[in-house]
Amino acid sequence: MSELRFVVQLHRARRLHYDFRLEVDGALVSWAVPKGPTLDPKVRRAAFKVGDHPMEYVAFEGVIPAGTYGGGDVIVWDAGDWVPYKDPDPAAALRAGELHIELHGEKLRGRFVVVRTRGDEWLLLKKRDEHAADGWDPAAHPRSVLSGRTSDEVRADPEWEWHSDLPAERAAVALKGDAEELAALDAIGDNGTWEIFGRRLRVTNLGKVLFPGRGGEEAVTKREFLRYTAEIAPTVLPYLAGRALNLHRFPNGSDSKGFWHKALPSHAPEWLPRWREPESGTEYLVADEAAALVWAANHGGLEWHPWTSKVDRPGAPTYALVDLDPGPGTAWEDLLVLARLHRTAFEHLGVAAYAKVTGRRGIQIWVPVERGPGFAETRAWVEGLSRSIGAVVPDLVSWAWEKAERGGRARLDFTQNAVNKTLVAPYSPRPAPGAPVSAPIAWDELDDPALRPDAFTIRSIRARLSTHGDLFAGVLHTKQSLPPLH
Repeated sequence: MSELRFVVQLHRARRLHYDFRLEVDGALVSWAVPKGPTLDPKVRRAAFKVGDHPMEYVAFEGVIPAGTYGGGDVIVWDAGDWVPYKDPDPAAALRAGELHIELHGEKLRGRFVVVRTRGDEWLLLKKRDEHAADGWDPAAHPRSVLSGRTSDEVRADPEWEWHSDLPAERAAVALKGDAEELAALDAIGDNGTWEIFGRRLRVTNLGKVLFPGRGGEEAVTKREFLRYTAEIAPTVLPYLAGRALNLHRFPNGSDSKGFWHKALPSHAPEWLPRWREPESGTEYLVADEAAALVWAANHGGLEWHPWTSKVDRPGAPTYALVDLDPGPGTAWEDLLVLARLHRTAFEHLGVAAYAKVTGRRGIQIWVPVERGPGFAETRAWVEGLSRSIGAVVPDLVSWAWEKAERGGRARLDFTQNAVNKTLVAPYSPRPAPGAPVSAPIAWDELDDPALRPDAFTIRSIRARLSTHGDLFAGVLHTKQSLPPLH
């Protein structure tokens, strides 16, 4: 009998597990194996039968959007061919509850058997042969056989996204916005249909100026803004996924009056990921796929503001926020003094925190936290930190409750730590000439005399990413408890 394909995908969804898949009759018959396959013949692995998957999934490596079935990251942990032995008809053997297989993979080789115990519960066992290896642990072999990357590396920079609502032949969507898709945008006139990230979007007014030029540069048109959104989406999406998204919309460009847009409009396409807030009934956009962000940009969403909590637990923030908000006369050097004091405080406390310039005049610091404390706790902690720092330089700071004109004093605004209060997302544009963006910075850049809060634009941030990587990524991967303040 000719060889068939098999794949084992390491899948981090709600729980880490290995998806063991065998080609049978043109589909991938699949089991979830929590502890993973092994070459140790003494070990019996529990395997839970799940639905068949299309053959197009056999080489998928990337992310599945949060909020959809299997949401998480996936790597091709092993792959190769297989043949049945003992029974030439795999489908019949499966129906009978016992399938003997010989794997020719890069990690898994030799003879195995899958045996049904009851219902959808099976066992996966390695037979004693020349490929058997006592004590063999799948966790000791964490890299993809497809890309050589680990799960963390794929999650940090995914190239593909799987959309089970699309036909199988189109369900694997490239997150990088390939060259042909970007070139297709340039080929559209002022209005037309753009196919991007597996979706067909009606784009309009592509020649409209959204951001005036600055420093002798050309103005930024809607076409250029949409291109930037498509190119930056894979980087910014992890900061938006699973969260309600507030949009600051400027349909007529950044020189016009903007307005906050929280509820999804009635004409929004059905495929857009969304969440209905239980108390108000307001339906929010959830940018769980790259095309959703491009859709928002096409509708004038120049600024992107994700909630600090996720829609599955809206009362549980995953960040504590420090907003260094300059007053009308605050000198940039004074704001840097405050930021450096925060840097010292975080170092002293042993707290991981991540800074970014706002793209306007300020600096923001995001502190990742393990979900558990509510907004009252994170707000109180940031207030305590702010008061301690404010006591060192009282002439430089003001507080959210002060009504008097603050002049040259910067506001330490801990009140942003509340449900549905947001700060601008990293890499989001700001409505100002040149299309500046809110750019993550390394802490030592606070000592660079060339640093400016609006120095990075949609035209320069991608080169910075290529050189420095995503300096904000620790926000996504760090889980910590806030220590007591003394």
